[in-house]
Amino acid sequence: MAEQKYLQLSDISCYKKALALSNYVWDIVIKWDWFAKRTVGIQSVTAIDSISANIAEGFGRYSKKDKIKFYYYSFGSVKESFDWDEKSNIRKLLTKKQYEHILNELQALPKEIHQLIKFTMEKLKE
Repeated sequence: MAEQKYLQLSDISCYKKALALSNYVWDIVIKWDWFAKRTVGIQSVTAIDSISANIAEGFGRYSKKDKIKFYYYSFGSVKESFDWDEKSNIRKLLTKKQYEHILNELQALPKEIHQLIKFTMEKLKE
């Protein structure tokens, strides 16, 4: 009899990508001057961090409805993160390469989060 493998948080692609992105942004923002950190940096890091945090919280919930609710919260955090990425770029706090990397990662996340929601809806009974 084959051993049943349960899905782990570390198996979820959008979680791993969001976590990596949050650490990437942290490494950038931590080097900014006080004013940039205080005004844009804290907000940016908080928004980016909450993408993976909401996926993790949803994963830890018991019911399908609760799981999906938190996965949808992560969508909102992605949208907020787009805004902070734009502001950081306009205010010349990011290099072009940093801005584009963050933008590309943020653009990929909604599709992957939607796939997680679809998977959860199909695989869980309630």
